[in-house]
Amino acid sequence: MLRDVAPSARPSEVPPRRVAREFRALLASGAVLRPAGAARKRPAVLLARGYAPRHKIELFDTTFYLTDARQNPDIRFFVAYLVKGTPRRGTPVHPRILYKDVSLVWRSASHFIRSHDENWIGKGDLKTTVVNGEEIEYADEATTNLPLEIQTALEVVLRRAARVRRDDAAISLVLRRGPDDRLAPYRDFSEPRRRAGADPRNRVNRGRPVARFTRRNDPESLVFTPGFEPDFARGVAERSESRSRLYGGRVRRFRVVSRNRQVQYLFFAGPHQVWIAPAQTTGRELTSYGVRPVDVPADEDLFVPGYEYHYVDDTVDPPVLVSQIPEGFAGDPSAEDPARADASAWLERLPVVRAFRREVLGRSAGAPTRSPRADRSAGSSRAPGACSAGSRR
Repeated sequence: MLRDVAPSARPSEVPPRRVAREFRALLASGAVLRPAGAARKRPAVLLARGYAPRHKIELFDTTFYLTDARQNPDIRFFVAYLVKGTPRRGTPVHPRILYKDVSLVWRSASHFIRSHDENWIGKGDLKTTVVNGEEIEYADEATTNLPLEIQTALEVVLRRAARVRRDDAAISLVLRRGPDDRLAPYRDFSEPRRRAGADPRNRVNRGRPVARFTRRNDPESLVFTPGFEPDFARGVAERSESRSRLYGGRVRRFRVVSRNRQVQYLFFAGPHQVWIAPAQTTGRELTSYGVRPVDVPADEDLFVPGYEYHYVDDTVDPPVLVSQIPEGFAGDPSAEDPARADASAWLERLPVVRAFRREVLGRSAGAPTRSPRADRSAGSSRAPGACSAGSRR
């Protein structure tokens, strides 16, 4: 019995029309709709233009009211209205965009950029790294990941859709628009994280990585800080599944907590690959974006998805190899998205993936891993945080 780990959320069984009536009654009682985007001066336009919620999910102290699923050429998403605590007069209701990334993780977009030169969904707070001797900032996508406890519920709501409507307007109505060079989120996203991070009691493993590689570019050198390793014997808190064309069919999902119950992991098992979503705490505090304000420090190479960016950018001279797969481990390009390559060669050598296959899936690696194949003639630029919807390349 996982006494100190919350169960995963489930969508409400309340019929869609009743969810919509409940939400309108909430606003009529004095709750205040506060969009950050173009609708901020006339919030009522969201309901007038058909963005009334039809689904409801409750997690911790937050209620997520969701429209039916929408999509544009870049992402599949919900317009969501987040309400924290017990609603009363003056309670803010925050419209957000919850979208599904190609790594199959649901996220809450921080802002957006759209112009003749840029088309980009904000990926949250910034980090710095060094590439080819140059320090650069990049968006830490994990800061926008929605709680692991709500990921399956969002999948269930998505599957309920008879069809997914094309929608090119919601992003600008709901999200704050930034200039072309605005990589950083706005204060409403970042400030709750700053406050939470300033409290030493919130720092996981005292701010030190819970998982790291002792040798550069060696997947087998992965080590966990004792207590923070996934507990495959008694820590599988949830099992579910979905389908993905990119990953070749059925994808099983496993939420696994650590031995010390302080952090948790989401393992994906597709027909050919196993990968892990960035770790999260088991804390119950959420921001108005529906995300946790406290990070779990860990080496990001532990969380390479099954397919990741690996392509030659020939728009520059000389061409440059852009890759988010550890050097030398990129396999064949995806048939669905040629800008992404198979990362199995890296993933299958991670000790934690081997242990997961053995102890949870009950079998060894599936299809043989193809030999790494990368075009190194152009050089390599490994800049974390790049992502479509759209990508900042």
